[in-house]
Amino acid sequence: MTRGREVLDLPVWSRTSGPSHGPHCRDAMAHLDSEVKEERLREDLKFYFMNPCEKFRARQQIPWKLGLQILKIVMVTSQLVRFGLSNQLVVAFKEENIVAFKHLFLRGYSGTDEDDYSCSVFTQEDTYESIFFAINQYHRLGNLSLGTLGYGEKEDSRIGLKVCKQHYKKGTMFPSNETLNIDSDVEIDCIHLGLQALSNNPQDWKNSSFFKLEFYRLLQIEISFQLKGIDLQTIYSRELPDCYVFQNMITFDNKAHSGKIKIYFNSDANIEECKDLNISGSIQRNIQYVLVFDAFVIVICLASLILCTRSIVLALRLRKRFLNFFLEKYKRHVCNTDQWEFVNGWYVLVIISDLMTIVGSILKMEIKVKNLTNYDLCSILLGTSTLLVWVGVIRYLGYFQAYNVLILTMQASLPKVLRFCACAGMIYLGYTFCGWIVLGPYHNKFEKLNTVAECLFSLVNGDDMYATFAHIQQKSLLVWLFSRLYLYSFISLFIYMILSLFIALITDSYDTIKKYQKNGFPATDLQEFLKECSSKEKCQQESSAFLPRICCLRRNGSDDHLILVN
Repeated sequence: MTRGREVLDLPVWSRTSGPSHGPHCRDAMAHLDSEVKEERLREDLKFYFMNPCEKFRARQQIPWKLGLQILKIVMVTSQLVRFGLSNQLVVAFKEENIVAFKHLFLRGYSGTDEDDYSCSVFTQEDTYESIFFAINQYHRLGNLSLGTLGYGEKEDSRIGLKVCKQHYKKGTMFPSNETLNIDSDVEIDCIHLGLQALSNNPQDWKNSSFFKLEFYRLLQIEISFQLKGIDLQTIYSRELPDCYVFQNMITFDNKAHSGKIKIYFNSDANIEECKDLNISGSIQRNIQYVLVFDAFVIVICLASLILCTRSIVLALRLRKRFLNFFLEKYKRHVCNTDQWEFVNGWYVLVIISDLMTIVGSILKMEIKVKNLTNYDLCSILLGTSTLLVWVGVIRYLGYFQAYNVLILTMQASLPKVLRFCACAGMIYLGYTFCGWIVLGPYHNKFEKLNTVAECLFSLVNGDDMYATFAHIQQKSLLVWLFSRLYLYSFISLFIYMILSLFIALITDSYDTIKKYQKNGFPATDLQEFLKECSSKEKCQQESSAFLPRICCLRRNGSDDHLILVN
């Protein structure tokens, strides 16, 4: 029986007394109202911190959010798998076309790129032949290519390819006399070769002054052209085909002037809306089924978003009631730890996941009907949302003590681990910059700053150690000795000391959590308040645990807004 019902059992004189009994009766009534308010707040707090099973046993309340989250996991994962299979076709079509372009337009391409460039030439004759080979292949594309390719228009609505060369201004150079007289300003000359010009006598454009190259001044030559294609393999998968625009560029790089010209092939594939698609068969019906499924996913996520947002709003209201009560009764503020107990991080995670799924599903529907072509943004949204959905499953596993140890250990160790990583990161950055500047000229893994960081991170995990030691070029004895000192010190410091301390921090948090689970967690103000009882009879009936199994009484309709659904 709650304090609210005890008020009804008071003597008649205490409820009907007039002004003659004023001060004492008003004080008694105020004290009883305060106890009723405190008891209701305590019950609401206990109910809020129950798990869905305990709430069902207490009030027979169906855990809608739990069922909705389980359904959402199935729906979102199915949607992602379907989109992933479709995205694989897009990626495969782009990559296979780039490989085909390299075989078509690069003379002597072996099928394997040389380092970060495609191939290279070493003589003037090979350079000329490689340039003319690419141009001729472009002209004969219709009779050579196996793909569904056609010529594309440039920015100026002209079909053809554009050849540009960059070179220093005129000068003189006599290597035998160690004499150089050159202007460092760079000039750029371009020429457009249309299909009509290529169809004429090839010697006319090959013998033009534009292709009379002075290699000591030449920096690079760029051949750019545009091709269009249609991905027909999607029809086999019951989807509408995509139309592609390939912006291709072949670059002959002679900036080093080392006697070796590197040839790069770059291709940017953009998906555009097809102007006219007339496809008969069952494709349209299949697309309608997919759109209905995506719409249902949006409805599920929208319902989950509304329920979780409502729970957060109600939790903030409950926190405000608790803060006001605590300040009024105990004349002090609640600590920050107790205040954050009312902010359920899992709900925030679910809300972010729902928003990303809704936006990603809308983009997916637009891509499916070919109104949009941004596969990358849609992939990021759907992939991240699915990741968050599956991470959210940990919340329900946390209701079991064996799994809750992992969650509590992660929460307890995270602040210490972040502070430790901040200190260790300073040492890591120091080794990164040092390795880049000293070993960069002698080891391919240390040529760029990002590759140095990746190499060192792999060494911390024990990967590819021998290859890193062995590939150091022994051109300089001083650098070779430094590399040994550098690598031995880094591996010893990070694997044997820093990594061991990192594991020790997590182990210490794990031991602390295990001890708390055995002997009890330190009680906070919120937990002490929930343990308090307003009468001896209730103290004998209720357990002293933090979250006791209580039998909640049915409230009046006017009190329903006080109950929170967690």
